[in-house]
Amino acid sequence: MSPRQITVLGECVADAFAEPASTSNELALRVLPGGGPANTAVALARLGTPARFLARLSGDVFGRLFRAHLEASGVDLSSAVQAAEPSTLAVAELDAQGQAAFSFHAQGTADWQWTAEELARVDLSEAACVHTGSLALVREPGAAAVEDFLAAAAPQATISIDPNVRPLLVHPDVYRARLAHWCALTDVLRLSEDDLELLLPGTPPEQACDIWHAAGARLVVITRGAGGVLASFDGERIQVPAVATRVVDTVGAGDSFTAGLLHHLGARGLLGGRLAELRLDDVAEACRFAVRVAALTCSVAGPNPPWQSQLAQLATADGV
Repeated sequence: MSPRQITVLGECVADAFAEPASTSNELALRVLPGGGPANTAVALARLGTPARFLARLSGDVFGRLFRAHLEASGVDLSSAVQAAEPSTLAVAELDAQGQAAFSFHAQGTADWQWTAEELARVDLSEAACVHTGSLALVREPGAAAVEDFLAAAAPQATISIDPNVRPLLVHPDVYRARLAHWCALTDVLRLSEDDLELLLPGTPPEQACDIWHAAGARLVVITRGAGGVLASFDGERIQVPAVATRVVDTVGAGDSFTAGLLHHLGARGLLGGRLAELRLDDVAEACRFAVRVAALTCSVAGPNPPWQSQLAQLATADGV
């Protein structure tokens, strides 16, 4: 079965990584197109899902980089807004384990200026799923318009949200205040163990899942890096181990996992409503696929998710 379209809404960020410079008083930056929602759209398209990206893309040098990158990966930009504001810049510092800490330059940038009029023009008749999250749901002035867009989309499309908490830009209290409302809108809630600690400090993952189920989310998936995945579907739980890989960095791994999860569910015709046909075995299979996608992303520098052909090569090598 060919997967139906997935529409992704959110930011595209210039991820700048420090590299050795020719002199001690210089800093060389290698800039890659990133941003959680953009990474997810790219990963979906590379896996073979028709992926449309709702973005506000600047006309500056970074915006042109974003557009070229997205189009080269097969992402549909027909509904993207050509924005007058500048692009968002994130400067990443990597630790010895490849974990990235970001500092953001995001004041007044294009990604957060969504209006109700811009989103009202979007045709969702072909979309099986709408995925969003990260800063688009919390950065003003556009956050309220994005929430209203999700509410309008929910009757016809599966809703997926990844909070992707960024405490340097938005205080976690803002996420906490809105999370119950997001759960009432969403069918799939995917978040990392770091997000969990920021949103519900000290809460066991299983208890957190029950809290979010009670608020409305049917499928909750918590990724734990090398610790694998906890998935809870209407309170039924499964654990899926991580795939061993040589980690270059973890940038974009969570976004790739989300794309793998949604791609796998969509390819089996399980998206497009309230997950009425979904079973726990389907969740386990989708998570096993998604951890492979995330592992391949970790094995290369920056947010560079794998193509479908690379996954096929990995499956052949593993004897799958």
